[in-house]
Amino acid sequence: MSEAGTNLLCFGMGYTARALAASLDAGRWRTTGTFRDGEALAGYDGVAFDDADAVLAEASHVLVSTPPGEAGDPVLARYAEQLAAHKNLAWVGYLSTTGVYGDTGGAAVDESAPCAPTNARSRWRADAELAWLALDIPLHIFRLAGIYGPGRSAFDQVRAGTARRIDRPGYKFSRIHVDDVANILRASMAAPAPGAIYNVCDDAAAAQAEIVAHACDLLGATAPTLIPFAAAEPDMSPMARSFWSDNRRIDNGRIKRELGITLRFSDYRSGLAAILAAENSD
Repeated sequence: MSEAGTNLLCFGMGYTARALAASLDAGRWRTTGTFRDGEALAGYDGVAFDDADAVLAEASHVLVSTPPGEAGDPVLARYAEQLAAHKNLAWVGYLSTTGVYGDTGGAAVDESAPCAPTNARSRWRADAELAWLALDIPLHIFRLAGIYGPGRSAFDQVRAGTARRIDRPGYKFSRIHVDDVANILRASMAAPAPGAIYNVCDDAAAAQAEIVAHACDLLGATAPTLIPFAAAEPDMSPMARSFWSDNRRIDNGRIKRELGITLRFSDYRSGLAAILAAENSD
């Protein structure tokens, strides 16, 4: 697919959307992000969320990273009719979560597994996926594991003094470096397969305590003492409890088979090492 003259509209210009925009050839792509009142999009073309009709009409590609809520998906509520009538869309990407799979007791799941979300935020995501799939558009769903990268990693928690090492045997979590997310999205944009669903994670699920300990080692810091999950749970936020409520491992084979992906950071060790190396080179 030629990239010439392509226009990308990002509903939500957050961490992942910015990484994708930064990875695109600025000479071939025009990227516009939506914003809400009071937000700033320094370095990017921006349009108010409710005023994106003209930009959407010119878009060849659309990335949706805004989360749904109890009332549903805000992009669909505002733009479903225009999206369905759009005749020149080459690709639409919807960023979802591996949370839609729910708790598998640690078993691995691929994209054929049923959705069985166990918390409200994941149920909203699963419902939003179905609503998006009901539209006659070139939709691609990306079920993301926990995203980390520069400015958003275990290093930041260690430096802030907020890092904890929680011990819950048998619980391992999948993650993905933001640069690999951008690479996967670009690969899909170059080879659209409408209706495709992709798990997006690295090759090595790992225990939370293991990752924090490794980040401390790289920084030369003393690792926090292990805290049993039962002792840590009463002080957890609802978001943290939802993180620990499910135990599953994510199969990422489809992005390799169908998109030809070779992960730049196949595990958290290589990802954290690259983040620290970039910091030290600045």
